[in-house]
Amino acid sequence: MDSLSRWVLAERPAWFRWTFAAGACVVSIALRYGLDDSLPPGFPYLTFFPAVILTAFLAGIAEGVAVAVVCGLAAWYFFIAPEGSFALTGTSALALAFYVFIVATEIALFYIAKRALRRLAEERARSAALAEARGLMFQELQHRVSNHLQVVSSLLKFQRREVKDPAAQAALDAAAARLALVARIQRQLHDPTSQEIDVARFLRELSADLAAAAGGRDGPAVEVEARARSVPADKAVPFGLIAAELVSNAVEHGANGAASRIRVALAEPSPGHLRLEVADDGPGLPPGFDIETAPSLGLTIARQFAVQLGGSLTLASDRGTRAVLAFPLGDAA
Repeated sequence: MDSLSRWVLAERPAWFRWTFAAGACVVSIALRYGLDDSLPPGFPYLTFFPAVILTAFLAGIAEGVAVAVVCGLAAWYFFIAPEGSFALTGTSALALAFYVFIVATEIALFYIAKRALRRLAEERARSAALAEARGLMFQELQHRVSNHLQVVSSLLKFQRREVKDPAAQAALDAAAARLALVARIQRQLHDPTSQEIDVARFLRELSADLAAAAGGRDGPAVEVEARARSVPADKAVPFGLIAAELVSNAVEHGANGAASRIRVALAEPSPGHLRLEVADDGPGLPPGFDIETAPSLGLTIARQFAVQLGGSLTLASDRGTRAVLAFPLGDAA
């Protein structure tokens, strides 16, 4: 349908339009002459209606009107009694009125159709321009947000140099890292037509970065088991922050020498639900540990984000520590 609309609305050169109109007149009159002996009386316009329709459709409304006038005069002179003259009788007047009504209706319908198609094309072009502008504005907004987050993260790192208290330094480092992580996720959402993040790829990159920061080859080995799975934008940031907190804790507290191993597994236990498990072979949780009352700011934030996702976050010790985040991919509770 779009191809037909473009073809109908295409601007053709004047020589083509009027050559087509002249050819339609000549061909339709010649056909009418050729069929004159084979047709019974009462068919003076048999070949002229198609000529008017095709010309209005392929050449233009003005050309269609010209063909209608020429063919009407030819029918009046050659094929309506008394033939060979423009004498007007009651019969010829009725025949001409019928012809004028039919061709006027045809041309009016083509005019209305072309006008509607032209307006539709203009609306589509306007909508495409608006969509492109919105896309550019969205990308610019996402870019600015990620840049501003990076700036704030850098300011926190700069402020850390002025702080002497180790606890305050650690808090500033954690805040700067979280902002940098959110900025990274925002950069992956620059494309407004793809507002999802492949969490498998995200987990691999995140785990590699955290393992490298913890000592590279001398640090713990992080194994990621995850298939490609997309998470909507509204869940990507909380998921990313929770995953970063769990993997960071495993790297920091679950280390058991050079042989330490950390397993990060992402699974879909049921349609529309994700389960993230981060397990280490470290010393495990301290006695009496309760995630609900844990003093760790990072775990408190992770637990709140798990609630925002409509899921749950649990920690347990089993020859190390195992953290499990489970949440649905539908609307958050």
